Amino acid sequence: MTQIISIANQKGGVGKTTTAVNLSAALAMLKKKVLLVDCDSQANATTGLGVEKPGLEASLYHGLIGEADIQDLLLPTMLPGLTLLPANVDLIGFEIEMVSVSQREARLKQLLLPVADQYDYVLIDCPPALSLLTLNAFVASHSVLIPLQSEFFALEGLGQLLNTVKRVKSSFNPGLKIKGIVLTMFDRRTNLAQNVVEDARQYFKGLVFKTKIPRNVKLGEAPSYGLPVMLYDKQSQGAKGYMAFARELLKR
Repeated sequence: MTQIISIANQKGGVGKTTTAVNLSAALAMLKKKVLLVDCDSQANATTGLGVEKPGLEASLYHGLIGEADIQDLLLPTMLPGLTLLPANVDLIGFEIEMVSVSQREARLKQLLLPVADQYDYVLIDCPPALSLLTLNAFVASHSVLIPLQSEFFALEGLGQLLNTVKRVKSSFNPGLKIKGIVLTMFDRRTNLAQNVVEDARQYFKGLVFKTKIPRNVKLGEAPSYGLPVMLYDKQSQGAKGYMAFARELLKR
């Protein structure tokens, strides 16, 4: 059965897109069929998989407003099992144009419906805001994966995100669950990172994945080459971290 997972955190710079791109790639390398949906107008996931945004004839935006079929939007990637539904800056217009449209929160769910069962995993990279795009992602999803950076203020705002998930669950998507919390940018040399891990595990118990994604230069470099980190440098700690995380996700 297909699992549709939103990767979300309203804080920027927490490793959300890094997680979306590299978890998608790792799952594909573990022989899973994966669709990565770039649901962020910054479209960093699109760039991170080597797609030139200005060259896109159509993107997620055109699918959401009903101007394109999803089959016409899907792009193959350098990994055989990984497909991309790309975005570009046009996506900014979606929220404005949908203001008076009924069932605007279900546009992404309806768009994915014809193809979702062709994949083992559909991962949705959400924007760093609790917006209509994020709401669309949550309505379309079975669960939400939350990247949490191992830094000061990490837990701030998490309550707001969990509250949003709860509201979406009660109003639009009764089956929505929290898939878990993955700790990113982890530096085991610092007391602060260890404290964040302890706090997260104290508050959220078994929701916190055992695998921690290390702070790693290669993770930052890989997107500029349009590659997931496991294709850029498979021996790097970042690549090993995301492969270990993908395996843990498959077991959960």
